[in-house]
Amino acid sequence: MSRKTGMGNLKLDKHISRQFNEDLEDIKTAMLAMGGLVEKQLEEAIYSVIEADSKLAEHIIATETKIDEMEKDIDETCITLIARRQPAATDLRLVMAVSKTIRDLERIGDEAQKIAKMAIKLTEDGHPRGYEEVRHIGSCVRKMLRDCLDAFSRFDAESAISTMLQDEQVDKDYRTAIRETITFMMEDPRSISRSMNVLWVLKSLERVGDHAKNICEQVVYLVQGRDIR
Repeated sequence: MSRKTGMGNLKLDKHISRQFNEDLEDIKTAMLAMGGLVEKQLEEAIYSVIEADSKLAEHIIATETKIDEMEKDIDETCITLIARRQPAATDLRLVMAVSKTIRDLERIGDEAQKIAKMAIKLTEDGHPRGYEEVRHIGSCVRKMLRDCLDAFSRFDAESAISTMLQDEQVDKDYRTAIRETITFMMEDPRSISRSMNVLWVLKSLERVGDHAKNICEQVVYLVQGRDIR
């Protein structure tokens, strides 16, 4: 998903070197590109569960290394930028926010891979109860991820804070889904194996929400200089 990378309400330090400005913009653009790929992986992983699409799940697993490579490349660029330019103030916060955000994005990619692996098992086991919960919570965390990346692209701290609050509802819905799934397992012991796989999917989705919240915290720190963890 492409995003505009305007500076929003954040003013980066002025530099004599045009190349320095371009370097800062480049790491932000690369991070957002990585975020777009992670969004796609997550969307497809959820789809592979709901639609029992094992081929799509296998594709997600096979392409996970791309996300890892992007994280490594961006991180190395950030380290080089710090070493060569010795950024200060807002510039340094931007580099550090990008560096921390790509770690959360990589972990979301890991969760998407876990979901894809569960999709393959669920396809083999049949259709258990719990897909509506996956659909609902999956939609919520996808929105969180999309909104937090949009907030970063626009340097919008208020939007980031608003997105953070969505995690409370995700956690509430996750706990409800866990209770309902466990109750179903108790009522029908034959469903235990299949339902456990659904529980793992739900746990991965809940973790995606946590990582999206972390990204929002980085946006607030970047724009306002406040650590709200």
